[in-house]
Amino acid sequence: MKAYLEKLIRGHHLTKEEMHAATLACLQGEVSDSQIAAFLTALQAKGETADEIVGLTEMIRSHSAFHMEPLEEVMDNCGTGGDRSGSFNISTTASFVIAGAGIRIAKHGNRNISSKTGSADVLEQLGVALSFTKQQMQEALAKNKIAFLFAPHVHQGLKAFTKVRSELGLPTIFNLIGPLTNPVHLHAQLVGVYREDQLEVIASALQKLGRKRAVVVHGAGRMDEASLSGNNQLILLDKGTFKRFSIHPKEVSLPVYANEEIRGGNAKENAVITLSVLKGEPSAYLDTVLFNAGLGIFAHGATSTIQAGIHMARKSIYSGKALAKLEQLQILSNEVS
Repeated sequence: MKAYLEKLIRGHHLTKEEMHAATLACLQGEVSDSQIAAFLTALQAKGETADEIVGLTEMIRSHSAFHMEPLEEVMDNCGTGGDRSGSFNISTTASFVIAGAGIRIAKHGNRNISSKTGSADVLEQLGVALSFTKQQMQEALAKNKIAFLFAPHVHQGLKAFTKVRSELGLPTIFNLIGPLTNPVHLHAQLVGVYREDQLEVIASALQKLGRKRAVVVHGAGRMDEASLSGNNQLILLDKGTFKRFSIHPKEVSLPVYANEEIRGGNAKENAVITLSVLKGEPSAYLDTVLFNAGLGIFAHGATSTIQAGIHMARKSIYSGKALAKLEQLQILSNEVS
């Protein structure tokens, strides 16, 4: 670890293989807390590369007991967090809409870290279990097209990192890799980043991790979700090629709202918002979910345009299929001991 620290302090990047070795040493308890803290701090101060992100992500995924191959094409939708917008649980709500559109989605998430209410907090409030076994997750994906993977449950070997991150209280590479560490082998992914300069790095990391299609979005107003408040910056990864573009809600026939209009609250309040959206009640919340779910459907490749993805998202909600996905996940949760 000392050699890696010296390299980072000099401003040099680590290779993917060096990140594998450094991460493995941390996971196996061969490194002290102070060395882990120095390692994470030096990486952040230098600026993390795609290879460093991929090296850490691959090692974490390989050590998850929930690492599994999908039945068929599976996607995830998640933001990195950190935008401090106080928004409701956009990607969590959108995941049920995406599933209702017929796309398998393994929703990876955590409790509140940089937001008021994390995906796990609101889903727990809605009666979704956080402790599905690997087999139960596979069955949920097969039968209901959606499963929730609670990060601390599926990555139980990260206690050393968790302790240090808590004590540091500073942004680290873990703030970037959360959406990438899903232990399910993903075909496609929608990732939101609150910093525009992270677009290319995350897109490159997704390519190196084997995603066939992906969209990375930096929302208007520095959100880590697509925002209806103005222009959103995106990168599309499709079969190894990158395309950067921007999109305004008016281009896809959606209204403009200030980000303040989609603020959320505690888990109970956000659960009410999620249910209102899945029931199709008109609001800024509903339109924001339509935008993000449509973008997710497009990221998967089920449609060739974002506009068509939004149309599918709208059908998912108004047909009752999106709400049915939540209700079925609630039923499956009752079987979890």
